[in-house]
Amino acid sequence: MKYAYFPGCSQESTAEEYNRSLQAVARRLEGIELVEIPDWNCCGATPAATVNPDLPHALAARNLAIAEEMAAAEGTEMEVVAPCAACYKNLRKASHVLRDDPEMLARVNAAMEGHQLGYAPTVRHPLDVVVNDVGVDNVPVAKPLHGLKIASYYGCLLTRPEGGFDDPERPQSMDRLMTALGAEAVDWAYKTKCCGGAIYMTEEEISFKMSADVLAHAKAAGANAVAVGCPFCQLMLDLYQPKLEAIRHTTFDMPIFFFSQLMGLAMGLDRAELGLEKLVIAPFELLARTVDAPEKSTKPKKKRATKLKKWGEG
Repeated sequence: MKYAYFPGCSQESTAEEYNRSLQAVARRLEGIELVEIPDWNCCGATPAATVNPDLPHALAARNLAIAEEMAAAEGTEMEVVAPCAACYKNLRKASHVLRDDPEMLARVNAAMEGHQLGYAPTVRHPLDVVVNDVGVDNVPVAKPLHGLKIASYYGCLLTRPEGGFDDPERPQSMDRLMTALGAEAVDWAYKTKCCGGAIYMTEEEISFKMSADVLAHAKAAGANAVAVGCPFCQLMLDLYQPKLEAIRHTTFDMPIFFFSQLMGLAMGLDRAELGLEKLVIAPFELLARTVDAPEKSTKPKKKRATKLKKWGEG
C-alpha cells in the first residue's frame, strides 16, 4: 500500500537519522511504500497557533490537498504518514476540523493558490502503520535485540487526543513492537509524560526538569535505553542529557533511539543506513554488551572423563 509521506522540517535537520532509518525499514517491509509529498510545507508546529488560530489548519490543508492530488493521480485512496509527533498532531487535527467545519474549509481553500482541498485524507503515524497494517509478527527479525531493556516513550502527543491508534494513558503499541524485536519492554509510569519540549524556548529550566524526570523514571524502571517516535522528545532526552544528569545529580548514560533505528538493528540492516552515529549518547558500547555480544551456549558442559581407582588400588 502506498502512503503519502510527510517528512516535516525535523526529518531533514535535527532528526535526519529518523527519516533515514524509517525509509530504510519501509523499503524492507512488505506492504509499505512511502511516497514523499512533493513541495510540502511546514505544518506550523507549535508557534503557528499563537500567531493565528487558523494558520495551522491552513498550513496543514496545503499538504493534505497535495496528498489528495497524489491519490487522485494514482486512482486510489492514499493516507498520509507523518513521523514527527507534532506534525502528526497538527495534520491529524486539521484533517478532522476541515472535514467537520465547511466554513473553515472554505476559508483555507480561499487562502491557497494552486491547490484545493476536498475530503481531507486520514493522517497516521508510522508506528501505527507498522503495528496495525504490517503487524509486529510480520517484521523480519534477523538479529534479536537481546539484552536491551527498552523504555518505550510516547510523549504527550503521539497517543492524544483520545481516539487515536492507542490508549492515551497506557499505550502498548511500541512496547509490543520492542518485544517482537527481541528486546525487553520495561513497564514504567512516565511513558506519556511531557518532556517539556514545547516550552523549551521560553522556560528552559522547567523543560529540562521535566525531561530529567522522564529519564530518572526510565532508569528506575530498569531500562538501559529509550525508544521514541518524536523528534523533539529525542532531542530533549539525547542532546541535553548531560544537563539533565546535572539536574538530578546522577548519570543516566542512556541512548535515546528512534523506534525505526531499533527496527533496523533487529532486521539486520546496514547500520550506516540507520544514522546511529548521529546520536549524542553513543549506543555502541551498550550494543557491544548486549545485541552484539556472542551468544552463550545453553548446553550443559560435558564432564571431563576421569579414571577412578578403586579403594586400595595402586
